[in-house]
Amino acid sequence: MRSYRYRLFPNRTQETVLISTLETCRRLYNNALVERRDAWKDELRCVIYREQQDALPGNKDEYQQQVHSQVLQDVLRRLRKAFDAFFRRVRNGETPGYPRFKGKGRYDSLTYPQSGFSLSPDERRLTLSKIGSIRIELHRPLEGRVKTCTIKRDVDQWYVVFSCEVEVEARSHGGTAVGVDVGLEKFATLSDGTVIENPRFLRESERKIKKRQRRVSRRNKGSNRRKKAKKELARAHRKVRNQRTDFAHKLSRQLADNYSTITFEKLNILNMVQNHHLAKSIVDASWNTLIQYTTYKAEEAGGKVVLVDPKNTSQMCSRCGMLVKKDLSVRVHSCWNCGLAIDRDLNAALNILNRSGWGPPDAPVELETASNREAPLVVEG
Repeated sequence: MRSYRYRLFPNRTQETVLISTLETCRRLYNNALVERRDAWKDELRCVIYREQQDALPGNKDEYQQQVHSQVLQDVLRRLRKAFDAFFRRVRNGETPGYPRFKGKGRYDSLTYPQSGFSLSPDERRLTLSKIGSIRIELHRPLEGRVKTCTIKRDVDQWYVVFSCEVEVEARSHGGTAVGVDVGLEKFATLSDGTVIENPRFLRESERKIKKRQRRVSRRNKGSNRRKKAKKELARAHRKVRNQRTDFAHKLSRQLADNYSTITFEKLNILNMVQNHHLAKSIVDASWNTLIQYTTYKAEEAGGKVVLVDPKNTSQMCSRCGMLVKKDLSVRVHSCWNCGLAIDRDLNAALNILNRSGWGPPDAPVELETASNREAPLVVEG
């Protein structure tokens, strides 16, 4: 399955219909949640998806009659997924997190799971049932068999996401294996000595975001000026989000094309962000996004991604295996047993590669100096 995301350009009338459709879906979601909650609270009875789906045609109000039937059914499927995840967390002993009601403006997408949508022959218009024909910009070819069509609202912009079933030919990769140590001072260090600098997109835009956040706080609640200020704030956050996504896509493409086996640490990000001194920087780095993108791109390129245990990758010597304890402030790994002295991130990357089963490097890697340091890998924006 592969997703293709394109920009939509609805006119004012179509945008009004889209917003109304989202609001109808939001109310249906909340009403279905109330039904499930009250049935268990009053009768100790579980309401399942099939029961709510069968009752949907006879309970449509005047607003739901203006929405495609399969879009409404998908809303109930989303609620089912929310409860499935809730029960899974309960079984695993995690914090359950009961499904929440969707507040106004918090429901931002609708899905045509099978039908109700079509592209024009020239691929310039997307026709949606009960909404109309909307101009679309296909900036890249749409491949495979389209399975679902999702319309998304992103602040003041609209997008369509086609989920397609694509046949990928099996092929072999001629590249080498590499270990990747992600961090905060440097975004990533590869076991071959390549360094990727941390772009720090949130930190770079933090001053602008704080300024717009203060502007929202000064506006009166419910006023048009506050709505305008909130939209400006959301645009600033969207820019940071798009920068992160673009960076992760470009870097993952380079990794997938140049290396046959890419090894990362299996990090528990939820536990790491409990450190309030580093939480913002960890979230800004978006390591999981890079791993996710690299995984599917490596599979398509004939390679693979391996996740290994992160325990002591920075403390263990990559040459002799001895533990050399050091604080985060110590940036050089200096082994008292074998004399190896290299950058601590490079040492960690070598340990990560070793744990993937590819073994230690053929030649020892010495401490890099200004004369032999390789140029950082640059991801062009």
